[in-house]
Amino acid sequence: MIPFQSLLFVPGSRPERFEKAMASGADLVTIDLEDAVGPADKDAARDAALSAMGSPRLGIRINGLRTRQGLADLIAIAAIPTRPPFVMVPMVEAVAEIEIAHSVLGSQVALLPLIETVQGLRVADAIASASGVSGVMLGGADFAGELGVAMSWDALYAARAQIVTACAAAKTPSIDAPWLDLDNLDDLADEIGRVKAMGFTAKSVVHPKHVDVVHRVMRPTREEIDEAYEAEAAYAAAGQSAVRFNGKMLEAPVMARYRRIIAMPGVGNA
Repeated sequence: MIPFQSLLFVPGSRPERFEKAMASGADLVTIDLEDAVGPADKDAARDAALSAMGSPRLGIRINGLRTRQGLADLIAIAAIPTRPPFVMVPMVEAVAEIEIAHSVLGSQVALLPLIETVQGLRVADAIASASGVSGVMLGGADFAGELGVAMSWDALYAARAQIVTACAAAKTPSIDAPWLDLDNLDDLADEIGRVKAMGFTAKSVVHPKHVDVVHRVMRPTREEIDEAYEAEAAYAAAGQSAVRFNGKMLEAPVMARYRRIIAMPGVGNA
């Protein structure tokens, strides 16, 4: 998969919005066949999503694999000549679900499981490290609903911490829950800053105007980029050994953070 920090959902039942979503600048766009689509529109949404495939940035969120619609989504995707680069699998509670999707779709389709239940969280480490997985997302609304609480920072903190550590151990991207308050961009920026500080590598959103906020907060500043390249040069000059840099000790664990900055979308060899 291409590196990403923003993931925008667009309802599969609204194909007229697909182009606008792609034009938003989001790193990844996901046509949603699950939560955003009512039962009567599932088949039509699936057809629209399959017809739209062809971009390395455009994928599909299928229905849960313990549902008839989810199995139909999986089989339909496997049958088309141009498969999506990634498929999001919701409500994952067992590695077996990922194994089924990986077996049916093949290794050319990256899987992004969503952990949305307490049971799923209990096996987060195994899900994050399963074959075919290229990122794990927290489904905050469903998780909060299972707890019987509002989708607040405090309610989801423990789940966020467990998912981000599971992903770090598996060396796979961690995707935070979508922001659902459509017009509150200030609090969105605050939440993105918090999840970035926790170690999340991407944020999901449901409206195109949220994409720029994600990029502004998640992506490093010019000063941070310059410092990362300077650190890389200083570390190389020291023979990959510990060296004083900007008044601090520069060694392998610190370099891991700088190299992560350099690898972020939009940084490249700037």
